[in-house]
Amino acid sequence: MTTVSASTRRQRPRQPWNWSAATGRILTYAALLTWAFICLFPIYWTISTSFKTAVNVTQGDIIPFIGRFQGDWKGWRSLGLSPDTIFEISTVRDEFFRRFANSMIASVGASLLAVLIGAPAAYGLARFRYKFGPWQNKDISFFFLSQLLLPPVVLAMPFLVLYKELALLDNLLGLILVYTLMVLPIVIWITRDQFETIPIELEQAALVDGCTVWGAFFRIVMPIALPGLVAAFILSVVMCWNEYFFAALLTSTNAKTVPVMVASQTGSQGISWWTMAALSTGAIAPLIFIGVFLERYIVKGLTAGAVK
Repeated sequence: MTTVSASTRRQRPRQPWNWSAATGRILTYAALLTWAFICLFPIYWTISTSFKTAVNVTQGDIIPFIGRFQGDWKGWRSLGLSPDTIFEISTVRDEFFRRFANSMIASVGASLLAVLIGAPAAYGLARFRYKFGPWQNKDISFFFLSQLLLPPVVLAMPFLVLYKELALLDNLLGLILVYTLMVLPIVIWITRDQFETIPIELEQAALVDGCTVWGAFFRIVMPIALPGLVAAFILSVVMCWNEYFFAALLTSTNAKTVPVMVASQTGSQGISWWTMAALSTGAIAPLIFIGVFLERYIVKGLTAGAVK
């Protein structure tokens, strides 16, 4: 093996400065910074507005605690969540916590149910060959994904009539069921790609050793596909958490979620910007947690089958 001495390394000529590459890199970083600013500014504006007074809101002050923007807990005080009102009795605070719990139960429950139903369906599409008339596996998979293209308003009247007959209006169970149908296509699509990257020889070896098909599925396939299942679950939670249309249509009092409570701040007397901003900040806090702390699990799950 030949080695390069330190003197030889020092004698190597420096590479000439590549202006085109440097310019391209600068433009790339400038575009990324601009896009990051565009994406993050609404979040900053929402959080800062929750600390603004009415004067700050109307005058459009941007930077807190500088100039006219002195900062206040007006938005949080209206919810009973400011430092000086946190220990006082507040019906608005109790309502916010109930709506927050409703959103959490509906999102997590629907996502778990979607993964439990979608994983076996995706495994069947990945491992077995079906033909229903002219329809084959790829057509069935596209049919599931095409459900995401259907506008929710088209299903408003059928769901309203059906839920009224089944006594599921203003019920968390009804909300979980409709959310499951909403996120099931994306769960099937993601997990099917995960199952297709797993070598079928592993399952065949398990069958030779005496495992049943379900045994091979739960003991061999599911642990390998776990990153994809986790990614599908997290994305389902985010989609369900942000859903507004069905939550506003199918609930009235008991099963309302946080997005419906945020939208209810608009009325004939105007918009309570500070209260809406405080509610919105509380609503996006779990999503910020998911984006910051669980981002690597999402990326790992979505890219697990990228290289075969």
